Parts: sequence; C-alpha cells; structure tokens
Amino acid sequence: MTTRRNFLRGAGSAAGIVFCGCGLPTSAHAEKPAARLPIMIKGKRIKTIDVHAHCFFQQALDLSGDKVENVVAPVKGIPEHFIVVENRLKEMDAMGIDMEILSINPFWYRKERDVAEAVTKLHNEKLAELCAQKPDRFGAFASLPLQFPDLAVQMLETAVKKQGLKGAAIGGSVVGEDFSSERFHTVWRKAEELGAVLFIHPQTQPQLAGRYKGNGWLSNTIGNPLDTTIALQHLVFEGTLDKFPGLKVLAAHGGGFLPSYAMRGDHACFVSPPGCNPDIKLKKKPSEYLNQLYFDAMVFSAEGLRHLAAQVGVSQLMLGTDHPIPWEVHPVDHVFATTTLSDKDKAAILGGNAAKLFGIKTNGIG
Repeated sequence: MTTRRNFLRGAGSAAGIVFCGCGLPTSAHAEKPAARLPIMIKGKRIKTIDVHAHCFFQQALDLSGDKVENVVAPVKGIPEHFIVVENRLKEMDAMGIDMEILSINPFWYRKERDVAEAVTKLHNEKLAELCAQKPDRFGAFASLPLQFPDLAVQMLETAVKKQGLKGAAIGGSVVGEDFSSERFHTVWRKAEELGAVLFIHPQTQPQLAGRYKGNGWLSNTIGNPLDTTIALQHLVFEGTLDKFPGLKVLAAHGGGFLPSYAMRGDHACFVSPPGCNPDIKLKKKPSEYLNQLYFDAMVFSAEGLRHLAAQVGVSQLMLGTDHPIPWEVHPVDHVFATTTLSDKDKAAILGGNAAKLFGIKTNGIG
C-alpha cells in the first residue's frame, strides 16, 4: 500500500543552530527531537530530496553592498532565507523533505571582479560549512562569478573537488548575455569534465518591466518561466548541448514554458529558414533535447506533473519547492496525487533521480 509521511507536530528543537554567515554552528541546550517519520512506498523508505531550495548569507550581502530587499522580490519567506538550522529542519520535516540542495540566486553579475569574487567565495565556503555540519540534510550548489569565465572555472573546480558542492546555481543569462555565447564555453567544458550539475534559476527581465505592470505579479508568474524558456532554447538552437553532450542542466519551475510547447521549435526552421542559421546543424530535433535536461517538478498540479513527465521522461524529474518561499508547501502530496505515475516513478521523482544525479548515498533508503 502506498502511504506518505505522518507529519510530526511539536517536535523538539534540533541539537544545533546555524545562522547563515555567522560561522560554525553553536550548540544549543535543547531536548533531542523526536525521530522523523519516513515517506514510505509499498513498505520501503524513500529519501526525499528537494533540489530547489534557497538561503542567504548576511556577510555576503554586506560584501556586495546590497540589502536583501534589493536582491529578492517582496515575498513571504525572506527572513527564513537566513537559516536557523533548527527551524529549517522543522520546516523540512513538515513538508516531508529529508534533504535540500541549497542555492543562492545570482545578484552579483553586475559587480566588479573583486566584489563578485569575494561574494561568491564566501557563499561557497559557508555553503560547504553548512553541508558539512548536516551532510544528511543539506547539499548545495556553488555560486559563480559567470561574468568572469576564467574565475568561474577556477571556483567551480574548487567547489566540486575541495568543498564537496554539487555543481553551480546560475541565472537565466548574465545580464542579458545568453549562455550559448562562446565566452562561456570554458565554464560548460569544466562543468562537463567535473560532472557538475548546473541549476538554472530564472530572473526577471528588466527590459519587459513595462509589460509586466498591473495585477498578478507578472514579472514573476510570466517573467521567470519565460527567462528559463529562453535560456534553454538558446542552449538547444545554438548547438551548445551538442558541443557539450555530457553537460548536466537542471531547470527550475518545470523548465518554464518549454516543455508545454517544445515541438513548435521542431517546425521553426522549416517555416522560416531566414530565422535560422544554416551553419548550425543540430544532431536531433529541438524537442528531443528535453530528454537530456533535468527539471524540478514544481508545476502545482497532478495534471501538470503528468504532462511534464510525458514530455521529458520521469527519469529527468525531481522534487523542487523554492523553499522557504511558500510556492509548494506540500510537494510530496503533489507527487503522490499524480495517479498516472507508478510507485516506481514516484520514488524516482521524490528522491531516486536526484540521488543518482548528485551521487548522494542513500544508505539503503530508496
């Protein structure tokens, strides 16, 4: 019988507290928390892994000269970005999440080299420190100063080989410059060599600010998925994914709009040859590249998840919440509610696919 976690209520405090950016954890005098009740499928424990979760470090904001309200939209969950470990673990337990892969959305792409380096270096050190303290609960994506590709290459190698980070979180572009640009190829080559995952998280396009005005927070609800869609389409149509076939790309928010209309791109160059570059000859249909990309399952409904799985394949999907921003507060329920998925499929999306992609040991847990 397929079941889900019976959530613990009123659990005691965790044994340690970490304020992001404030050094090593300090012990807290608190009772040991009750054990987390596991997610089960047919009597087998499932390790749930959230690949889309965020945090901030106050020291990095201080280095950049930015205030948090200037680098993140006015949303619920801003205070919770500054992690207090005992609180974050309670929130994860309430959502049925065993492990989060943390990331920080880029706010340093316009900074000078020394500032961008200092901010991203501190991020990676603090993320590695946090993950080392709770290796069964946290993994992380490195921050990279992509506007300086030579520096980004060095920092990515350090992050993966020495700091134990899982790859890197990147924006949808570097201040409007798309990742298909040749000057970024050294970074993608290094990521491919390291087996590092690149997590694309979108950002609002300021050039469309006027169109986004009005009710509904369109700069996010339309703008963010659109940014991801454009980023992925450039990687496909410019031949970047052919140049780096082993590149591991994970797209936030279900990959934006692309999986819902991917096959339109298959007809584009036939319908309008002048709109395409005859010198770029893709190795397969544009829509087929979706099957080598990875996507979080943050699409809000069983029908949305059914469709996404049909388009890209179950093997390419994994849990994502955007935590601590409360977009998807019942992510495990969302997967279980998708009746078109088999138990094997659900186990894969809940954690199996992420464990395989990131090389996370599950110690016998499914």
